[in-house]
Amino acid sequence: MSNTILIGAPIDDGQRRAGCVMGPTAYRVAGIAAAIKDLGHGVTDWGDVALPDLADAACPNPAVHSLPEVLGWTQVLADKVDDALSQDALPIILGGDHSLALGSVAGAAAYAHRNGRPLFLLWLDAHSDFHTPMTTTSGNLHGTPVAYIAGRDGFDAFPAFPAVIPAERICLYGIRSVDPAEHAALLKHDIAINDMRVLDERGIVAPLREFLDQVRAADGMLHVSLDVDFLDPAIAPAVGTTVPGGITFREAHLVMELLHESNLVTSLDLVELNPFLDERGRTAKLMVELVGSLMGRKVFDRPTRSY
Repeated sequence: MSNTILIGAPIDDGQRRAGCVMGPTAYRVAGIAAAIKDLGHGVTDWGDVALPDLADAACPNPAVHSLPEVLGWTQVLADKVDDALSQDALPIILGGDHSLALGSVAGAAAYAHRNGRPLFLLWLDAHSDFHTPMTTTSGNLHGTPVAYIAGRDGFDAFPAFPAVIPAERICLYGIRSVDPAEHAALLKHDIAINDMRVLDERGIVAPLREFLDQVRAADGMLHVSLDVDFLDPAIAPAVGTTVPGGITFREAHLVMELLHESNLVTSLDLVELNPFLDERGRTAKLMVELVGSLMGRKVFDRPTRSY
């Protein structure tokens, strides 16, 4: 049994397609608290974070938008996640676009560093999110968190990342859409890149177990960042950045069950859910089911669906 703290992050500023702001509400309506409580865990909902007073901020790249807002969210989420971990709880951040990880992982990193433990990052996503504010052409800062976490240059407007996560402690898993500039930068870093080609060739289990073995051997903490577009859009349509060829229903549950069995996950992001693009809440419900698997629900416990 563990204590969990839900932190709503109604963030739309890291990209341009409106709707992620409704994500935290959709998770709550889909029954995330009850799903966790029914598995015997404690649940506290801290509600949604709110933007603090914004400071002026600018970026030399004219494409970048909403920088003051993203900086504000980063600050408040870093503090909230650190606070939740300090209460010996598992924070689950209900997003919100993926720019929220600029703050959530910073909070986890600050806590881990203060407690003398290495932090590892498992990035479950169709995208590598390895742009910097200086290399992005879209200007969407939801494509930059991994670069910030890994200590790339170009984040002068941001607070220094509390304890940069070395490349060998980062695992990109399920990626299948990487820009040329990101690809070139990734080749200079020793990040584990388990793209769909790797997963097709080696299977779902082996690469994930290898990474989890690393975390365990180092007595590490593990932050998992789960993007809706990690999943195939056929089963999870409620995302503005769909990429065909994603993880299937069964594969996704297997990943979550392996994470549960590892007992290593210390913080979790749920990101990029856009309820406006959903079909009768099916994506929100699936994401809640995946959290259930992460918290201990077994394959034979899954309810029969009505659709």
